[in-house]
Amino acid sequence: MKTEPGEIPHMRSDAMRNRERILEAAEAAFSADGVSVPIDTVAERAGVGVGTVYRHFPTKEDLFEAIVMTRLEGLLALARDEATAELPGKALFSYLQEFARQASAKHDLFDAMGAAGIDFKTRCAEKLEEMKARIGILLSRAQAAGSVRQDTSVDELIGLVVGSCHAASLAGLDDDACRRMVGIVCDGMRVPAATYR
Repeated sequence: MKTEPGEIPHMRSDAMRNRERILEAAEAAFSADGVSVPIDTVAERAGVGVGTVYRHFPTKEDLFEAIVMTRLEGLLALARDEATAELPGKALFSYLQEFARQASAKHDLFDAMGAAGIDFKTRCAEKLEEMKARIGILLSRAQAAGSVRQDTSVDELIGLVVGSCHAASLAGLDDDACRRMVGIVCDGMRVPAATYR
């Protein structure tokens, strides 16, 4: 049965470990040296043979997509966990900081993929829509608890966070500066003198 690039079929534990090593090595290689890095280099960094890489990811595009899908799945899992947190306001802000951290850390990788003509907004549209919905849930819970402003939509909130990350990158600021900028966005979201509920 054929699986999609972001899906993980039933695998032996050693095959799963190989897949994870390949993804980590590929992400590091592509971020550092661009998407033209040969698969041989990825295999060497992962400590596996080239054939093992191709068994998991038949094309380089499959490997790119799997990297993005793995990151999105991690953020979705975190959003699901935060949706049951006891303090909705704190959960929202904690999630936004992690979202920004990953967006900032992976910016070079996604820029390189975009420059190579890889359109992940289209290819990962379903996951991105799910993420938007999950962030919407976190926002709604925080608003219902009286922890954050009522007049902000999920689209506006995502725009503010993504815009902060993009602005930090354009200005050549580091990851810490990006997190501070997102912290300012979060401060602007809080209701005056709010205490988390």
